Amino acid sequence: MKHSHAAPKKRLLTSALLFALAPPLAAQVAEPNEVQTPYSAASDDATELDRVTVTGIRGSLLSSMNLKRDAQGVVDGIVAEDIGKFPDTNLAESLQRISGVSIDRSQGEGSRVTVRGVGPDFNLVLLNGRQMPASSIEATNASNSRAFDFANLASESISGVEVFKTSRAATATGGIGATINIKTARPLESEPLANVGMKAVHDSSVDNLPKQMQGEKWTGEMSGIFSTKTDDGRFGIALSGSYQERDFGYNEAAVGGGWYAFPGGEGPLANAEPAANATNPPGPGDIYSIPQNLIYALNGVSRQRTNGQATLQWAPTDTITATLDYTYAENRIQQRRHELSTWFNQAASQTSWTDGPIAAPISYTEYAGCFNPATEQWTASDAMGVCPAGFEIRPGDLAMAGAQFATKNENKSVGFNVEWAATDSLDFEFDFHRSSAESGADSPYGSNNVIGTAAFARGVTNVDFSGDFPVLSVMLPPGQTSVSPSEMMVTGSSFRNSYMRSEVDQGQVRGTFRFADYSQLDFGVAYTEVNNRTAYNFTQRDDWGGFGGGAADYADDLWIPGNISQYFDQFSGSGNAFGQFYLFDFDRLRAAAIAARGGDESAYLPPDNFTTDRRTTEKSKSAYVQWSNTWDLSMPLSVAAGVRYEETDITSSALVPIATGLVWTGANEFSVQFGDPDFTTLRGKYEYWLPSLDTSLKITEDMVLRASYGHSIGRPQWNHIQGGQTLDSFAGYEGGTGSQGDPGLKPLESKNLDLSFEWYYGEGSYVSVGWFRKDIDNYIGTSVVETSPFDLTTPVGGAYFNEAVANGCAVGGTDFRNCVRQYIFANHAGDPGVTVTGVDQNGQPTGTIAGLPGDPSAVFRVSVPINRDSSQLDGWELNVQHMFGESGFGLSANYTIVDSDLTYDNYNLGDQFAMVGLSDSANLVGFYDKGSWQVRAAYNWRDEFLSSTYDSWRPNPVYVEAYGQLDLNVSYQVNDNFSVHAEAINLTDETMRSHGRNERQVFYATQTGPRYMVGFRYKF
Repeated sequence: MKHSHAAPKKRLLTSALLFALAPPLAAQVAEPNEVQTPYSAASDDATELDRVTVTGIRGSLLSSMNLKRDAQGVVDGIVAEDIGKFPDTNLAESLQRISGVSIDRSQGEGSRVTVRGVGPDFNLVLLNGRQMPASSIEATNASNSRAFDFANLASESISGVEVFKTSRAATATGGIGATINIKTARPLESEPLANVGMKAVHDSSVDNLPKQMQGEKWTGEMSGIFSTKTDDGRFGIALSGSYQERDFGYNEAAVGGGWYAFPGGEGPLANAEPAANATNPPGPGDIYSIPQNLIYALNGVSRQRTNGQATLQWAPTDTITATLDYTYAENRIQQRRHELSTWFNQAASQTSWTDGPIAAPISYTEYAGCFNPATEQWTASDAMGVCPAGFEIRPGDLAMAGAQFATKNENKSVGFNVEWAATDSLDFEFDFHRSSAESGADSPYGSNNVIGTAAFARGVTNVDFSGDFPVLSVMLPPGQTSVSPSEMMVTGSSFRNSYMRSEVDQGQVRGTFRFADYSQLDFGVAYTEVNNRTAYNFTQRDDWGGFGGGAADYADDLWIPGNISQYFDQFSGSGNAFGQFYLFDFDRLRAAAIAARGGDESAYLPPDNFTTDRRTTEKSKSAYVQWSNTWDLSMPLSVAAGVRYEETDITSSALVPIATGLVWTGANEFSVQFGDPDFTTLRGKYEYWLPSLDTSLKITEDMVLRASYGHSIGRPQWNHIQGGQTLDSFAGYEGGTGSQGDPGLKPLESKNLDLSFEWYYGEGSYVSVGWFRKDIDNYIGTSVVETSPFDLTTPVGGAYFNEAVANGCAVGGTDFRNCVRQYIFANHAGDPGVTVTGVDQNGQPTGTIAGLPGDPSAVFRVSVPINRDSSQLDGWELNVQHMFGESGFGLSANYTIVDSDLTYDNYNLGDQFAMVGLSDSANLVGFYDKGSWQVRAAYNWRDEFLSSTYDSWRPNPVYVEAYGQLDLNVSYQVNDNFSVHAEAINLTDETMRSHGRNERQVFYATQTGPRYMVGFRYKF
């Protein structure tokens, strides 16, 4: 398209006529603070378009409405109210205002988006039409995700976001739910400007942390934008940058280890004593679940986010425009964590239950352990923690872990683009960019760590699950009213390093040919290469019973007393929970633990190398052709038909840890031992023809009927196409788990149908109703294969184990596993496979027991990805936007209904596939925009949805419960240059909760807090 050097308020008629026919990624969008009026054929000057400037909230909504109205297919978007003033402080928070878009929250802030029920991994994110790489890390494994984390991008330099919900040939491949294009300002396309803004931020969640964990009460944000061009419009430069600091916290009550699920009549309740002490026990036809643990955790977080962009544009002639741009984003996060936890042994002593068929505990109790030193027998105490005659209480561990770690996310993108109007009817666009995203540790202690501490003072333990908050009760040993610092010691620890880097090199050539009859042919080719690496390693010490001299190795002044239950005041009943715990200075305690290990610092540092290392290269070639035309019939009909060809070659190599052994480290804790890893490489290839058809019928000047059909694909997650088999480092009494990949997997293929009606009945006012359907094939499910890799043996059922059973350790009895372990330590210490590392505070040996030759082979449930499932997804999108005349008041509301036949069956205990992220959602935004005042109140709601089909490592569902949040923004324009504003996020202090098969099976209950901001912006 030719570059115009006319006055800023001029527009060529040809530009206006081609607006609706332009390829989606090159579509013109009204500048953020303006609205273009339709051209009138009766105008005396057919070469000009008048422009009405409307600023503020109303201007943003008008521009977004025009984007929807003039787009090809179903497109929604958000346009900044003014450059440097995006509607929300976070792009994900803004995107959730669009119908059909829901967000996943991380640390109380929006991070990833689900569109029309399709999860974050299958929504493609572009920056100015270019595919963006994505990276993320996980706490205890290598990341699998392709999802882009919007928390890494500040919103200040974003001019708009387009959400393409229908597939089309000209759109890049990879988004089944939507393709999301983030747009930044171009200096030759906007008026010169310069402004600076500053904010002071108070996140009230820091007030709900112990003083030792609190950050600053107020933190700062600043941003600035400068854009200018020469008088002749030939050269322009734009610079933008922002720096934000934020200190905040979030507190969680969790069954983080997940839930054990059993059919009625099996598991712990199959034993006589627990069954006799159960109220309303599950019946034979029911299934029930018991908790692995209960954790109360406090998290203090500090974040520094830096974003910057530089753009140069040069138009040497009227027909050529060249653009060079560079984008940088950095997000540094430091986290402090302290927790109180109790781990259970599947030895239910007294319980009460909800009705079946999906039964959950209302109350769950495990009695204290009692040991007879004369007979070396174990039994349980009574409900008051009293042991039978001849037995002495052996309290369990009251665990209090702590962590201090930091991570860094960094995005870089450099791009070069040339637009050339070769003739009056033929345009070309050449584009190349190189982008990278990298996430990893920003601390010598790794990307995630934990030092476990404990006092062995836990007697009878109960959790009340009847409310939204799990209430812990702990009975200390007889005669003890509190936990003394002299009882505290360091136990197990884990220092982990996760790393991910993704690089995208992409070259694109696009063209447009306009025929004499005003029809248009768009065409293009592209080459994209994505190199992805995800890696992980850890240093684990499984000394959960303590080591060395135990509590004697640690000075009392290392421990800082506190009550953890007081930090969950938004949950009813939390004040009744047992909460005594100790915080500690991480560096001091780490030094003391190193000294207790004789100066072995390596025990408290992550390894330098990676044992899990997946490296994948995807090389894609694509080409498309798309023809569009408008017929002036009795009702104007526009049609765009096209096809896209996509061919992808995959090479995937994985550094596979070679397992060498399996050792028993605790009652229900096993550790897989690894030797030197090795790489294995696999390859795959696929190709697709993806047709598309978009039609729109202009029933009247203000009514539009649309119909679209198209095919799209979504690429598998990185772990699904890894080049080898990996065993998880943790295992349980019943066996271990693992995974392996297949680069030959097909991508998900979706056949998409959209129908919508839009009525633009007033200035800035419209209603729309849309129905969509997606038939998705090749869903990647998981087939679990039970296998015995690497010839590993387990001590369970082995020679030592059977000897312990023959000498009095009753199978299935209370504390059976501890009985077996203590027998083996007492009778086989120093024998092959048995290593005693110390004693706990009760004088009982601690250590490891390894599987020996001749012992049973360890069974691992290895998850193998396969293309096995298809699903149908359909839904409705309802939108209304209304301006109340010239009053300044207005509202915008939408509701999305999504349904699928692929739901989770809570009654099925096996591994299964279901649609993750599927939920209804709604938004209601009310605003006032008149004179100097702008006020906006926005409420967003998302219904309950399935977030995972695994809790921890077991096949169990995790449902995130319905959540709604109210945000408020008020600004006042002091004069033409200076404005002040105030914002409140999560104004009503909402909490979040997730659960398993039954609502009483809490998984996480999270409390954050409101966030308040005050600031100003000055335009030069």
